[in-house]
Amino acid sequence: MENSSFDVAIVGAGILGLATGMKLVEKHPGLRAVIIEKESRIAAHQTGHNSGVIHSGIYYKPGSLKAGLCVSGARELVSFCVEHGVAHDICGKVVIATRDEQLPALDELCRRGVENGVPGMRMLDSSEVREFEPFVSCIRGLLVPSTGIVGFTEVAQAYARVFCGRGGQIRLGSKAGRIRETASGVTIESTGGGKIAARVLINCAGLYSDRVARASGFTPPCRIVPFRGEYYRIKPESGYLVRNLIYPVPDPRFPFLGVHFTRMIDGRIEAGPNAVLAFAREGYSRVRINPMELLEVLTYRGFHRLVARYWRNGMAEMARSFSKRLFAKSLRELVPRVTESDLGPGGAGVRAQALGVDGKLLDDFVVLGDDRMVHVLNAPSPAATSSLAIAGRLIESIAPMLA
Repeated sequence: MENSSFDVAIVGAGILGLATGMKLVEKHPGLRAVIIEKESRIAAHQTGHNSGVIHSGIYYKPGSLKAGLCVSGARELVSFCVEHGVAHDICGKVVIATRDEQLPALDELCRRGVENGVPGMRMLDSSEVREFEPFVSCIRGLLVPSTGIVGFTEVAQAYARVFCGRGGQIRLGSKAGRIRETASGVTIESTGGGKIAARVLINCAGLYSDRVARASGFTPPCRIVPFRGEYYRIKPESGYLVRNLIYPVPDPRFPFLGVHFTRMIDGRIEAGPNAVLAFAREGYSRVRINPMELLEVLTYRGFHRLVARYWRNGMAEMARSFSKRLFAKSLRELVPRVTESDLGPGGAGVRAQALGVDGKLLDDFVVLGDDRMVHVLNAPSPAATSSLAIAGRLIESIAPMLA
């Protein structure tokens, strides 16, 4: 097998690993950088199953890493797309309240957006909402004009072109195994890629980020629990029901936004996702089961505490997963004219959600490190939107290691 030496090795060729690699070689010309990826292509998992939304930053607690990195990252992402010819559309979205009890949460979203620096938001009454989305039923809405859509696989491919064009290497079919610290850095034993030596390791392994951290001797404060989000596709003949993006007021207790309507960059309209436990870390269907990975979740004390707190919500999500009728019923809360017959088969994604031993879903980014390694253990949505901003932070954190 090939033995190689690099300045920086990045595990994971998803959008965050690629953004970090690209920014590294841009900032440090001549730097020897490699990205290792276990799949035969880049952007194979969370990035390639993304809803394609450029988030604005209204949902996140002011002062949190999520909030700041989303707002700045969205601006940087749009500039990148313009510069590199990646198709995108800043089409805006409406978040709608359908019941009086949702109005305080809608007001809180607006307040957070203002504090986070999200531009151009304004409250709309029901008739004003219908000027943007004629088939919506609501009592009030929040217009967020800075939200957009893009194909994140295409973004990742553009990052990869810049990275490789500046001398970076991407090794596909190379799975990270045991990681050891040495006097001069780290060594990574990888299947398909031989032994790789590097001065610095950056772990952007997404669904397997906690496992990579453990393989390097770290003890993560959380465990990745995979949640599958399932979508239906609005049939083309019913596409007139949705112009752009229609979101509900989210339940503030959960990191999931609720089922919503999203126009994709290719013009398709998707409806979803729900949020159900996946039976494998890459479990994109109900029948995909990895017994060891499932057992790891079911025996985790944090998962027991999560279930004890939210079992009713979990059962409702599972029921909706198996019932097209219930899924359509949830969608009708936003657009009453949607019926089961309007829904065609859609895709699914799996979200790498960090769960603490206390049963709490970690909402903000989690990064661990020492003077040789940095591990990104929780980078859920809006990580794709924020990819360039997160990459900038990671590069700042390893600057002393490269000196």
